[in-house]
Amino acid sequence: MSAAQVHPPACNSIPERVASLGWSQIYESLRNYGWASTSTPASAKTALAGGPNTGPVLTFEECCRLRALYANEAAFRSKVVMARHRFGVGEYKYFSYPLPQLIKELRESLYAHLAEVANEWSQQLHLDVRYPASHSEFIQMCHARGQKRPTPLLLRYERGGYNCLHQDLYGEIYFPMQTVFLLDQPGHDFEGGEFVLVEQRPRAQSFAQVIVPKQGEGIIFTTRWRPVAGTRGHYRVNIKHGVSTITRGIRHTLGIVYHDAE
Repeated sequence: MSAAQVHPPACNSIPERVASLGWSQIYESLRNYGWASTSTPASAKTALAGGPNTGPVLTFEECCRLRALYANEAAFRSKVVMARHRFGVGEYKYFSYPLPQLIKELRESLYAHLAEVANEWSQQLHLDVRYPASHSEFIQMCHARGQKRPTPLLLRYERGGYNCLHQDLYGEIYFPMQTVFLLDQPGHDFEGGEFVLVEQRPRAQSFAQVIVPKQGEGIIFTTRWRPVAGTRGHYRVNIKHGVSTITRGIRHTLGIVYHDAE
């Protein structure tokens, strides 16, 4: 493992690592920009100390193990070749239930912290939906509406690959945030392939944000929209996400979608 690659987080378990993140700053970034990084430090003091809140969530070894799963067809329920549907160039596979333990723990522990913001957004926009505290309860809501297929996925792009701007909804019930983890090292395993968010502001030009995560780092971002305060209360601002063209190498990502699909 080179010095540029990710180092093991200070906390051992996934729930401990997630709990140690700088959640106050993550919430603030989600509210202001519609996205946040899991590497956001809890405080300036923590950042200077290089504490557990400043590094990637996943270790180098975990990234390698997740990438290796792509060749294990038994782990997945379906595969999508993006060019066939004009989604872009690349492919991705949806995991089957039961999910790998690491992915299950990421999904459950991240959801438990994000449900607070999800309910805040729902209240600001006067929506009827309320998100329960635990992910298992939320999945029960999905299954009651006929959304029973798991949605966590592995994505793979080779040179020339890209992902068009889109949203991952999959049914009537959806969680307003999702998370993607980069499994390769930028500049070493691949070049290009930046993560792109485009905010479609009403009566104004669209606004793009280009994000370059580190290996093992997660980007939390809005699934469909975020509320923005206006003179007459909050209104929705629509956001889509995609991936720019890979110019060299291969790029893998783990996508954590919190709702299930029809």
